[in-house]
Parts: sequence; structure tokens; C-alpha cells
Amino acid sequence: MLLEVVTPDKKVFEGEASSVIFPGSDGEFQVLDNHAPMISALGKGKMTISASGKQDVVVIDGGVVEVLNNNVIVLAESVIED
Repeated sequence: MLLEVVTPDKKVFEGEASSVIFPGSDGEFQVLDNHAPMISALGKGKMTISASGKQDVVVIDGGVVEVLNNNVIVLAESVIED
């Protein structure tokens, strides 16, 4: 699936991913290839992206995710850099 993570300032990630674990407002949830369409609010926490056999972690400070036709778009309030 194609994943795109953007903030008001910049594009944080764009590429293929096999799964993503999100910090939902009511707890974590996972999106896999060919997931059903959905829109969900995101809370503050770690977003784990699995792609090409490795995992990347991005810490976001809330936002919204839309899943539609194997495209996942994350509109994050901000990304917390280490």
C-alpha cells in the first residue's frame, strides 16, 4: 500500500508499506494491505511503519488518517523529532 505522512510544514514519509500501527485516540490499531476504507482520529504516540523488511518509528502529536483504495494518508499535527 502507498503511505504518505504529512504535517503542515513538510512531507515526513512517502512510499510503500506492508503495515502501519497507529496511535489511535482510543488505543493502537493496525492497517494492512487492502484494508477496508476508513477515517480515524490519531492521538499522540508512536506510528510504526513496516516496509521492505524493516520498521521505522515516527512519533506524531495527533492528527487524522484516511485509508482508501490501498492509499493511506496521514495528516499529522506535528512530528516529534528525537
